[in-house]
Amino acid sequence: MAHANPSDQDLKQLLADSTTIAVVGASSNPEKSSYGIMRKLQSVGYHVIPVNPRETEVLGEKAYASLGDIPGRVDIVDVFRRAEDTPPIADEAVAVGAKALWLQSGIANEDAAARAANGGLTVVMDACIGTMHSLLRVPSKTRAT
Repeated sequence: MAHANPSDQDLKQLLADSTTIAVVGASSNPEKSSYGIMRKLQSVGYHVIPVNPRETEVLGEKAYASLGDIPGRVDIVDVFRRAEDTPPIADEAVAVGAKALWLQSGIANEDAAARAANGGLTVVMDACIGTMHSLLRVPSKTRAT
């Protein structure tokens, strides 16, 4: 059976309840979509952690080589990698206790979805987390000072 993304209400709840997002495939290159999405997620108050063995820092955040190297909790694993690279990322997301595996626009892999779902994760495929955050009008996490 093909994977179906959660309802808009469930996605809004996931985004509202989450605080930490790991971006797998994050890049320090401003031309890359992962850079723009990471900046947007930071701007609305998420703690965003770049995961890329070829980066040391992205947008002021220390980069990690893998999800398992991140100290602390990760709520959402947002993936900017080729579809065929996602099954092991799904396994890592389960191993670190993430709440959700989110594959960006244009990325879908039924094996990765099944692995993550079997591990208890919410799975979103072929959807931009930044766009969905805006469309669903998820409240910003930043606090007025």
